[in-house]
Amino acid sequence: MNGSVRIGRVVGVPLRMHWSVPLLVFLFAYGLGHQALPLALPGRSDAVYAVAGVAGALLLMGSLLLHEAAHAATARRKKITVQDVTLWALGGVTRMGRPQTARAAFMVAVSGPLTSLVIGGAAFGAGIGLETLSGWAVPAVVLVWLGWANLLLGVFNLLPAVPLDGGRVVQAVLWWRTGDRERADLAASRGGQIIGVLLVTVGWISVLRGAQGGLWLVFVGLFIMLAAASERRRSTVHTALRGVRVSDAMSSPVATGADWLTAQRFIDEVAVQARHSALPLLDFEGRPSGIVQISRLAAVPGARREALRVREVATPLSQCAVAAPDDLLSEALDKLSLRTGMRILVVDTGRLVGIVTGKDISRLMQRHTLGGGGTG
Repeated sequence: MNGSVRIGRVVGVPLRMHWSVPLLVFLFAYGLGHQALPLALPGRSDAVYAVAGVAGALLLMGSLLLHEAAHAATARRKKITVQDVTLWALGGVTRMGRPQTARAAFMVAVSGPLTSLVIGGAAFGAGIGLETLSGWAVPAVVLVWLGWANLLLGVFNLLPAVPLDGGRVVQAVLWWRTGDRERADLAASRGGQIIGVLLVTVGWISVLRGAQGGLWLVFVGLFIMLAAASERRRSTVHTALRGVRVSDAMSSPVATGADWLTAQRFIDEVAVQARHSALPLLDFEGRPSGIVQISRLAAVPGARREALRVREVATPLSQCAVAAPDDLLSEALDKLSLRTGMRILVVDTGRLVGIVTGKDISRLMQRHTLGGGGTG
């Protein structure tokens, strides 16, 4: 996700944090420390409210992390590749490959909401027990607030709307019942679009009636609508490319450049002659090492180009979409990210043998539309 930075690892996969997370922590801390706590426990000092608000907000972010970690851990147990976990304004995103069975898809989808519900129940019970047994009112209220927040998160995520977990559950169930994965994906994405419209409508009506909290519903509804539409387009592409191998779509030979060249030499000898906006790089042994964006090269100050190696401004191979010639193209597309754009490096026994670009995919989609069936 753009605007995120890596901060560590969780359940063995990279953990990233979006720039919106500190803002989210502030909003939660402010809401708890300046509204919920003073209303429930009047008469405390501002310092007590502030510390309790920050503590509650951090605990909530920790529970959101556990929600996503449950998805990632379950996916790894089901032999599904997990790229990373990212925390952001609407909770979190776990990027992973496509499950190969409906059962695996169901287990991955339901693991997050179940974790939130368990955390919510435990926090709520702990808060009630703490106040009853010790009289520590402030920590008790924070735990009760945390419990309600997680229970709400778990229930909301179970709404049958892609990309929410409930939408993924619907996908898995329909896939199991019909045996048709693409049909299930299309049905679930339509449900997501419908629920997104409903949330936007309810939120906007709330705003018109003076409830500013309705803006949050509008934002969430718009996000669900856009994400569901994206899922629907993705499902359409997967249907069109069913059975197509990467080798059927790739372009070959591929224009490449040496990664050990300085930025200036690469520009003079390679980039100015290339017709592409990005070029794969090869190391000393002729093996692919990454992709360099021409725009990133152009952004390097002239004074640094003589000393900077082109590989230092490139996207390393570990962050690129890589596939073998015999891989299914639909599965290879799941590896794409914003870092490399619509490009898949095709590697066979350690050697770059081709590349799949957006133009290659468009060509196959046009053939499918014209009745070619999408098979290259």
